[in-house]
Amino acid sequence: MSPATDTVTVTEERGITTLTLDSPATRNALSGTLVTELADALTACGKDPAVRAVVLTHTGTTFSAGADLKAPPSPYTFVDLLRQIVELPKPVVGHVTAGGHTRAGGLGLLGACDIVLAGEGADFALTEVRIGVAPAVISLTLLPKLEPRAAARHYLTGERFGVPEAVAMGLVTAGDEDLPGILDSLRAASPQGLREAKRLVTARVLETFERDAEDLVRTSATLFASAEAREGMTAFLERRDPAWRL
Repeated sequence: MSPATDTVTVTEERGITTLTLDSPATRNALSGTLVTELADALTACGKDPAVRAVVLTHTGTTFSAGADLKAPPSPYTFVDLLRQIVELPKPVVGHVTAGGHTRAGGLGLLGACDIVLAGEGADFALTEVRIGVAPAVISLTLLPKLEPRAAARHYLTGERFGVPEAVAMGLVTAGDEDLPGILDSLRAASPQGLREAKRLVTARVLETFERDAEDLVRTSATLFASAEAREGMTAFLERRDPAWRL
């Protein structure tokens, strides 16, 4: 297995490898460095026959705040990471700890996971519209799984929502009290069985990547280069309202 890096910590216990996003100073924002290091750790997990499943979790109070506006990865690199999680021949369990926050691109990571557990008081928001962009690339993993009316509401409003609503809309599987039992169930399953079962449940998501990834990457790049997005990101970093706020 790969060692811990600057932004991702790797631990192992009885066939379960836990990859912990470990950049609390940036609220685990999706920087080019974090995305690359997470991809490298996932590659190692995929190749290691001793790994039965992967848990993706976080330090600090935020699972991920979304794209790092100061040092973002390229959209193509982020798409590759999302696809890697979906295609990994091991189950990936996302775990947002109690009271943890997930925003924007962080929801794309959760959407790519096979099972998502969240602790009491965790909350979520698709905040892209508030900085002048849209949840383009992360639609690859979110829209195939989310209840359509809930997706429309949260794509359009950027409102915060909690664990009960996240479960109802298909983002979260269950509360994190289920984590020990789920991991024991994964330990009891055969590697071949897990691999082939995962292929069945991810097939529709991968069809979305084949059909839509290029268009969504171009959309994302166009939006982030726009004048509205520059104003939105500047306002966010300066902690002020953007010019369009009524």
